[in-house]
Amino acid sequence: MRALALLISCLAAVGFAHNSTSDEHTEGQKYHGESLAWTPCPVSPTLDGDHQLECRNLLVPMDQFNASNNGFNNEKHFNISLIRLRGKNATANGNINILLNPGGPGGSGMSLMYRWGVDISQVVGENFNLLSFDPRGVNASTPYVKCYPTPGNKTQASRNSWTGTDPYSLTESSGNWWASSIIYSQACKQTMGEHGEYINTPQTAADMNSILDAVGQENLYYWGFSYGTILGQTYATMYPERVRRVIIDGVANEFDWFTNWSDRESNDDTDKVFEGFVDECIKAGNQTCPLAQLAETKEELIEKLISTIWALREEPAPVYVNNTVSGLVGFSDVWNNAVFNALYSPLRWAPLAAALTPLVQTGNATAFFLHYMLPSTAESYNDYDEGDANDYIRYNDGVSGPALSPATPEELIPAILEASNNTIFGSQEWPGYFNRRSWAVRKTIDFIPERGVRTAHPLLILSTTYDPVCPLISARSANDAFVGSRLVEVQGYGHCSLAVPSNCVNDIVRQYFVEGVLPESNVVCGPNLPLPYFPAENSTTGATSPVHTTGQAY
Repeated sequence: MRALALLISCLAAVGFAHNSTSDEHTEGQKYHGESLAWTPCPVSPTLDGDHQLECRNLLVPMDQFNASNNGFNNEKHFNISLIRLRGKNATANGNINILLNPGGPGGSGMSLMYRWGVDISQVVGENFNLLSFDPRGVNASTPYVKCYPTPGNKTQASRNSWTGTDPYSLTESSGNWWASSIIYSQACKQTMGEHGEYINTPQTAADMNSILDAVGQENLYYWGFSYGTILGQTYATMYPERVRRVIIDGVANEFDWFTNWSDRESNDDTDKVFEGFVDECIKAGNQTCPLAQLAETKEELIEKLISTIWALREEPAPVYVNNTVSGLVGFSDVWNNAVFNALYSPLRWAPLAAALTPLVQTGNATAFFLHYMLPSTAESYNDYDEGDANDYIRYNDGVSGPALSPATPEELIPAILEASNNTIFGSQEWPGYFNRRSWAVRKTIDFIPERGVRTAHPLLILSTTYDPVCPLISARSANDAFVGSRLVEVQGYGHCSLAVPSNCVNDIVRQYFVEGVLPESNVVCGPNLPLPYFPAENSTTGATSPVHTTGQAY
């Protein structure tokens, strides 16, 4: 999801280009009961000197729900890239595969496996294979979703959309965004052609059945993060009889996703996480959070941060290190790209505080520029080109198009403000609403979520107390929708349970996958101590929890 939705991930170590997996005709290793032959992945096939990664492509029908509208000889198909980390004891356990999805939409399963594969295997144990995939249209799967034929075309179109606009005034920018969104939607429609109409969550859910069939597995074992919870809920509703173990973690509201014009609920706790960042800083003190020296209270520090950062809208901060290292630090660089992204993972809070301190204290933005904006040192929030999959999947899934939204910019403005005014980060969502309204790709399936869904085995639902984009209330909605499901809340801030180390959560997850056992009732898990927010130097925060990463689910 863009902006305040489910956003992006951080991994700088491994990059993936399109078509980076093994060719579907390549001979490789076959396993009992499977129709696929696997080959070592071309990029770092060994993760930690112990765990091997294997890759494979799988052709799936363009339209999973209409056999007459497909063909492997006439390009009416998608080529899905698969990646697997084999468990050491998986063969003895019947070669059970746990499917993983990192979110997005547009998140890469290839990237997920390199980032979290070993850590997740430590939680679920070596009796399972971990199997992830790039969904149709995403990253290494083909055709790859893009709205412009070349990066240059896309860059020029982006420049045109912002020309003459004030990005902080919805009224002044609305005309330009309205016109630009019409161009964008037409480009998306033309560039992707018929394939673009079949890039949506229900089709991907059906692709998961194709994957299961190819590996000879009847029942779904699954762990989906962020948007991956939309995919998991969709699958569980469409194919409840195949659900054996499904975890949805960092839950998005499926009813808003598919049936509402905005997913306003996703912003419910965003500001609470920002306030938590400031509050934990004050509690930690200036020895581990230098921002704490600038104020006595949380309220005072919030006011200083907002006033300093908001001033950058009128006057960006100049940075000059030398004649090869210089630039401007603007509002969006700080507020949207750094502060908002840091809300996903508490491990980002200490570096953010260090970079913001001189900016707030003296107006000096050099530390911020060097950490977040200098290409050689800047934090990377994505290790591959996401293309336009995020927009395609969101708008193809949900309420979109001229017939479903206000008819003029003047009518659209109050609707956008109402949808985004429950958070101080709301302005970054504005252009996306115009794109949604102008979306021109034909809708080929209308999926309506259901309540009272009874699956073959109940779901396990995970959430932090304060998630910046998938609030606890959305997890409770899923808990109500799926009969017998259980909700586990881990006390803390951040996106998905991975944000807060908790052996309590890890034990529940492992017991669920291994034995199918759920808690007798909904559970609140405490985090491991000490808390990860502003750890002292050489702290062992999270050391006893296998999954705790600076990366974030989408």
